Amino acid sequence: MSQKTSNAFIAASWLALGAGMAGYLAGLWRAQMLLNEKGYYFAVLMYGLFSAVSVQKAVRDRLEKIPVTDLYYGICWFSTILCIVLLTVGLWNATMLPSEKGFYAFAFLLALFGAIAVQKNTRDSGEQAEKKVVENN
Repeated sequence: MSQKTSNAFIAASWLALGAGMAGYLAGLWRAQMLLNEKGYYFAVLMYGLFSAVSVQKAVRDRLEKIPVTDLYYGICWFSTILCIVLLTVGLWNATMLPSEKGFYAFAFLLALFGAIAVQKNTRDSGEQAEKKVVENN
C-alpha cells in the first residue's frame, strides 16, 4: 500500500518550483543583456522544465511496468542532459559576474527539482484518487 504524500512535501515542491522559476525569471528581467540572450536563457529554462518532467514520467512508467519505448526513454534523458549542457555553455561564455552565473545555475536546478517533485506529487495524488474511486465502487 502506498503512503499518501504529505501536504508539507507538496507545498515544498511547489515552493521549490516557484522560487526557482521566479528567481531565474526575475534575474532575466533585470539583466543587462540583449533580448536574444534573454530569449536563449528563457528557452533553456522552459526546455529544461519540460524535459525534467518527461524524464521523471518515463522513469516512473518503467518502474510501474507501463510500456515506454527505448527511443522515448533515451530522448528524455538526452533532452534533460542537453538543456543542462546548454545552460552551462551559455553561462560559461556569458559576460556576467561569477555570482550572477551561480545564481542562474542554482535557480535553474531548483526549478528542475521542483518540476520533478510537483510531477511526482501530481501523479501520486491522481493514483490515490483512482484507488478511492475503485474502493468506493
